[in-house]
Amino acid sequence: MPITSPTQDLLVEQDGGVLTLTLNRPDRLNAISVPMLRALSSTLQEANLDRTVRAIILTGAGRGFCSGLDLKAQDSGSDGDAVQLGRAGYQMFDLHNSPPIVINRMDKPIVCAINGAAAGYGMDLALGCDIRLASENAKMGAVFAKRGIVPESGGCWYLPRLLGWAKAAEVAFLGDVLDAQQSLEVGLVNKVVPHDELMNEARVWAHKIANNAPLAVQATKRMMRLGQDETFEAAVDHILLQLLPLTQTEDFKESLSAFAERREPAFKGR
Repeated sequence: MPITSPTQDLLVEQDGGVLTLTLNRPDRLNAISVPMLRALSSTLQEANLDRTVRAIILTGAGRGFCSGLDLKAQDSGSDGDAVQLGRAGYQMFDLHNSPPIVINRMDKPIVCAINGAAAGYGMDLALGCDIRLASENAKMGAVFAKRGIVPESGGCWYLPRLLGWAKAAEVAFLGDVLDAQQSLEVGLVNKVVPHDELMNEARVWAHKIANNAPLAVQATKRMMRLGQDETFEAAVDHILLQLLPLTQTEDFKESLSAFAERREPAFKGR
């Protein structure tokens, strides 16, 4: 069964092993509504278990990636009642199975195509992805300190690990909006491309990942994630436990055959 979205606030498209998720509230610069929040979490969880999905692209519709949480969003649940600010805030800040937690747990790699402004929650979403490609129109709005709050959905954890302490402190404490080139210079994004080339570039990266052995890619991501909280010796030991079963897979045998026959391997994820 193809992966679908329960709401038009999130668009889902699959091309081979690449699943593209598009935040779809362009009139609100893709501010996160409660329906979008739920749909993004459930779709990511489904994709992580779907053997046909090998890589994910996360992007936004229109001229913004994600402007943050929209506490005035209305609930599209069965009762159709508007969510009051307090109730919406409770749901959005309850991190149990929320998108930042789901993204951090995922083994499937995620390429974030930042098409415009990524601010607040939107910036945290982007930081949680494995690779960030930015349009020349992209902006990273680390403006939490200017709003009297903290990066509540992963930013405090990701920034020091991505940038080092001093640069993370600079970004977080100054609270400036960084353009695409500034984001590249400090290490927030991997690459900046012309706006019209962003999605093609993201697809190139995602399909290149998807063409590699998926079990190996996912195990590598899992070991990199867990290794951040382990000693070197513990990490090496756990990696060995991942390596041994991988050498028994069909994909490993295919890689040896392809190397010997001087051809591209055709991995099946088995």
